[in-house]
Formats: sequence, structure tokens, C-alpha cells
Amino acid sequence: MNDLARRLRELHQQPPLVLPNAWDAGSARAIEAGGAQAIATTSAGVAWAHGVDDAGGLDRAAAVATVRAICAAVSVPVTVDVEAGYGDVARTVREVVEAGAAGLNLEDSTARVLDDPAVHAERIRVAREAGGAELVINARTDTYLFGDKTGTIERAKAYADAGADVLFVPGVVDLATIAELVKNSPLPVNVMVGPGAPAVRELAEVGVVRISVGPAITGAAYALATRAAQELLTTGTYEALSS
Repeated sequence: MNDLARRLRELHQQPPLVLPNAWDAGSARAIEAGGAQAIATTSAGVAWAHGVDDAGGLDRAAAVATVRAICAAVSVPVTVDVEAGYGDVARTVREVVEAGAAGLNLEDSTARVLDDPAVHAERIRVAREAGGAELVINARTDTYLFGDKTGTIERAKAYADAGADVLFVPGVVDLATIAELVKNSPLPVNVMVGPGAPAVRELAEVGVVRISVGPAITGAAYALATRAAQELLTTGTYEALSS
């Protein structure tokens, strides 16, 4: 793990680090084949792959098993989404590191409700102690997803003091707002992109260090499966598969 964690840290020093998100070993292999220098997992995608809902449907055992399979399938560093730590942050961190993770995301909401920043700062401290100095900790704040968009920088400062390496702010795609977050954050900023978001080049120009797509690739893959199945079962044709 140490060599991969060091490599992941080095990639943050050569921005932008673009992280397509995988949900199983096969998707991770496909993403690596597409040229990714590192891979992130998506907890939503992993949950859907297990037939359960995101934000509470997945348990630690299933999450760790997926991490182990992904890390065994690829040669690049993998940073893993462990939601809010599955109830025991230290155990979760130890298990995903043992499974091969070079970094992880920890989010500051539970069941889509923002947690007190002090609660999340303690999670980060525990994760740092359990994972060691080289583990790359991406502190996710859901102020733009489930909050009123305020307090992001104050949370960033608390999370930086607790030992986080990166601030992940999903839910914001306005370039001017992102630029302001980058300017004021004590940590390098990670944003989540998808259709309608600024291009990688634009985000890099305003100082974004890390860019990921969350469950967007997973959702697109499952949407194609649904369309192809519907077409096959209704018209008996296969045009959905032509792309």
C-alpha cells in the first residue's frame, strides 16, 4: 500500500488529478484501460451493484470485499469511498487499507443529513491514526448537497486541522463559486463533475486539484442496460447497443 499511497500523493502534486469512479473490478479494469493514472470508487455505484440503495444500504463487509476485488484487478492507486465510516471508522479504515486502498473519502453527512463538523473532524482524526501518515484522506463536505451551502470553509479548516489532505465539495458546478472555494480553502479542492459541469481544463485553470464523476459512469451504464433490455423485449431490435 505504501508505494501506491505515495504515488497517489504525488499525483495530487501534478494537478489536475482526474479520477473516473469504478464500482466493481470489471469497471476498474475498463477505467484503467482507458488511461486512468488512479481510480476512485463510488459508494453509490457499489451499492447499486449489490442491489441496495446508496446512503445506508451497503454494509462494511460488502464495501471492503469490493475494494479488495478492485485493488487486486488494477495496478494504479485506488482511493475508496467509505461513506461516513460504516459506524466504526477505525475498523473500516484498517480493513480497506489491508485490502489495498491508497486513499479514502469520508463524508460529513449521515442518511443525507449534515453532521456537526466536530463529529466529522473526529472521524478524520481516527482515520488518520488507523490509516497512517501516507493514506490520502479526502474529506467530503455535503454542504452543497444536503445543507444550505454555508459553512464550507469553516468545515474545511476543522477537517484540515484534523488531518485531512483534500476537501471534496460535491454538488457545486458554478465555476465562479468553485474558484472562490479554491481561493479560501486551506486544503486542495476536489469537485464532482458530470453533464453541465465545467470542463476539466476550466476547473484546472481556477485551481481545482482533483476531479471525479461520482456515480455518473455507473448510472450511465445501468441506464444503457435498461434501454437495451426494453428495446430487446419490445421492438426486438438492438439500436441501443450500437453506441
